[in-house]
Amino acid sequence: MDHKNLFTQVLITEAEALKRTASRFEAKEAEKLVTLFEILAHTGGSLIISGVGKSGLISQKIASTFSSLGLPSFFLHPTEAMHGDLGRVTKFDAIVLISKSGTTEELLAMLPYVSVPKERVIALVGNTNSPIAQKSGIVLDASVEKEACINDLAPTTSTTVALALGDAMAVLYENVLGVSKEKFAVNHPAGLLGKSLSLTVERLMISKNDCPSVDENSTLQEAILAMTQKPVGMCAVVDGKKLKGILVEGDIRRAFAKSKDAINSLVKDHMTAKPLSFAPNILAFEALKAMETPQKQVSVVPIILGEEFLGVLRLHDLFKAGFSSSLAIS
Repeated sequence: MDHKNLFTQVLITEAEALKRTASRFEAKEAEKLVTLFEILAHTGGSLIISGVGKSGLISQKIASTFSSLGLPSFFLHPTEAMHGDLGRVTKFDAIVLISKSGTTEELLAMLPYVSVPKERVIALVGNTNSPIAQKSGIVLDASVEKEACINDLAPTTSTTVALALGDAMAVLYENVLGVSKEKFAVNHPAGLLGKSLSLTVERLMISKNDCPSVDENSTLQEAILAMTQKPVGMCAVVDGKKLKGILVEGDIRRAFAKSKDAINSLVKDHMTAKPLSFAPNILAFEALKAMETPQKQVSVVPIILGEEFLGVLRLHDLFKAGFSSSLAIS
């Protein structure tokens, strides 16, 4: 047996099935879906996805995708629905029924008790003349010529088509409702995209109470002692609440390279008076791009509001939050 050919033939079979599915989709069905999405957005209804077996697993993924785009969506198991979960369904919702045969008994048994009008019932079926299709206002043709399975039994091609139709519906919703990256990020606060579009430096910075600080007339010895007690990579040079400059370890090394008596010199003679700084509301991702450049890397930056010193942002803290250098310079 040519195992490589068998493997690639599965991919080809499923790809060809998707092309046939795309060719069968009509404009009138697209308009029905658009109208439905607009209704759900207006009423605040949820999109329910239901199926049994492998179709149930596909249903869960589709529901998860819609939820990530901001449309409340959940998987409803038809058997559990008949034992109390119908209480999750409201008259403002819509429901997608996934069935290869279009005759899934559990779905047909549940449907009469679902308080959703026919025009908001979507059938994603392999037989457009089936009982489930006839009870639905929107019918999406998910038929396949054969499963990729050797015995034409295991759901393979059919589940791929069902999943792709769910993805297509979700992207259509995304377009109709104008889901931007920023809106998407609201539902992904822990993901990298969410962090890139919503996480500010204020949430990552080290507070001024945990940062070393001295005034500009302090000695280098006093600054070193403060930095030893609170090691964050720099010392803020302040006048009251106002940031006058910063002192980093490189400044100290350069001071001693010039004079062995630098320990008693004044901080103002060695500090950086106008360092790179960020406001507390700047996005952490933007801060990373400013700190991590091909020309120069800045490992620590003061956070200020106006001229008031608020804290310190370290490159280490950005990396710890999940950001990376490759993102900054890409």
